Amino acid sequence: MSTRRNTKLALLGLMGMFLLGLVACSPVISAESSALMGMVTSQEEGAMEGVIVSAKRQGSMMTVSVVSDAQGQYSFPKDRLEPGTYAVSMRAVGYDLTNPGPVELMAEPAHLDLQLTKTRRLSAQLTNTEWMISVPGSFEEKQYLDDCTMCHTLQLPLTSRYEADDMTKVVQRMSAHTLNSTVMHPHFKTAMPEMISQPPSPEQIDKGRYISSINLSSADTWQFPLQTLPRPTGKATQVIMTTYELPRPDAAPHDAVLGPDGYIWYNDFVSPYIGKMDPKTGEATEFDIPIQKPGYAVGSHALDFDDDGMIYAAGMHQAIVVRFDPNTEEMETFLFPYWDVDGATNDARLTVLDPRGNSVNGLIWVNGYKGGEMGVAYQVDLETNQWTPVTLPPGSPPHNAYDVIADSQNNMYGINMDKEHVWKTDSKTLETTFYKIPTPGAGGRRGNVDAKDRLWWAQYRGNGIGMFDPVTEEITEWQMPTLWTSPYDAEFDEETYVWTGGMNNDLAVRLNVETGEFTEYLLPFETNIRHVDVQMSDNPNNLSSFWVVGQLNGRITHVEPLVP
Repeated sequence: MSTRRNTKLALLGLMGMFLLGLVACSPVISAESSALMGMVTSQEEGAMEGVIVSAKRQGSMMTVSVVSDAQGQYSFPKDRLEPGTYAVSMRAVGYDLTNPGPVELMAEPAHLDLQLTKTRRLSAQLTNTEWMISVPGSFEEKQYLDDCTMCHTLQLPLTSRYEADDMTKVVQRMSAHTLNSTVMHPHFKTAMPEMISQPPSPEQIDKGRYISSINLSSADTWQFPLQTLPRPTGKATQVIMTTYELPRPDAAPHDAVLGPDGYIWYNDFVSPYIGKMDPKTGEATEFDIPIQKPGYAVGSHALDFDDDGMIYAAGMHQAIVVRFDPNTEEMETFLFPYWDVDGATNDARLTVLDPRGNSVNGLIWVNGYKGGEMGVAYQVDLETNQWTPVTLPPGSPPHNAYDVIADSQNNMYGINMDKEHVWKTDSKTLETTFYKIPTPGAGGRRGNVDAKDRLWWAQYRGNGIGMFDPVTEEITEWQMPTLWTSPYDAEFDEETYVWTGGMNNDLAVRLNVETGEFTEYLLPFETNIRHVDVQMSDNPNNLSSFWVVGQLNGRITHVEPLVP
């Protein structure tokens, strides 16, 4: 289990100061050390703090972003912007940028002041979180909207003009899509014709009624004020972010992991690819995953390395485990024994896996679904194709896992965003022990185990972070500072900070577990944060950095804080 963590530390020497960036430096950048700097102002506010300013060199796949400070000043370090022609953009909800045109950067520092104006289309800038805090409705009703954000933003339902009956039909059709669908790739379950031919369920009718009550079906404007989150301040402005665009316009990266070779390896949620991206150049190379079930949704849901540096991915509706050797570029696929057992409401599929403990006993953990049935965690020997299910006696708490996570002894932790427990299955006996989560309904979506075998996970429904300590068998919880952040995954950096990402509001969130202090870094672009990966560093402040994917926009972003 420690191999991947040690690999991240070893990469510091391999990749040099490029990946470490300026995390060990002072956040104050002098004019002499700056490639581009200036002021951000507007008529309404004067100097503006918390505006994300981005610079992209012509012909490059990389965008570098910084944030204006309390005096409205922004500055790009020289070692982040090489000479060339750059397009400058910004992100600040409620404002548009008066286009300054291309900027030519030479050896000498350049100065460019940015003037912002009030936007006329605030609704186009809102994150899902901002929609959720704006619309009227109960918590349970807003959960309906949260279901929409699994596949697209809330712009679609809330700018629609469907009345209740028609919206109910839309909701019913949405339920026939696979969970790895997007607007560009609207995969359907094979039972779709039967599903949409049935009368809508009471829940679907209620969803249709609620959404039609807050969209534009009865008026040309919304009958509620549009609310926005505050811009970053203080520590949240002291950061550098590098965003990499993937080459395919429909790319949908789901997991991105820093590999032992220094590349960022990623999978695609809607298309059959595994890719690697060079963080020095932004160049990406992709490898085809074979189609085992023609006519079924493609794409994978989870990706990780084992102790030997082999890559594994869960092929979701293709019902395969993919194993890829990054050195030889050879790919193997292993078919789920129940790959052809499709149900009336869903198809056979594999959702998540964890190979990180297979050096202990040669086994990996995989979560699989026979069509229409509750998911089961399997202990899998890929060499013999033996899949051993974890079965529990009647009366056990619900235990179908959204994520399975291996500890150092290759025991398995299970979590699910709709369940009241985390659970631990012994690798040798397959006996399972349940631990009650203190906050009702908090659940868990994805997580990681640290060097002490503590489980850290994102409480998607509970809008928080959880940590289970196997020594004390106690669970500690932290609430997100922003409502409806909806964190998807969490990872501890082994020092001070645990990181997570807001699936609904584009926030990379860092928690100091010693002080309880949260820092929320707003990403430069609208995203749909899923899996997260923490990069260790050896700077004096013990600052880790953070890799996060933009599943809806084909981007991967590296977030590098400058201060503790």
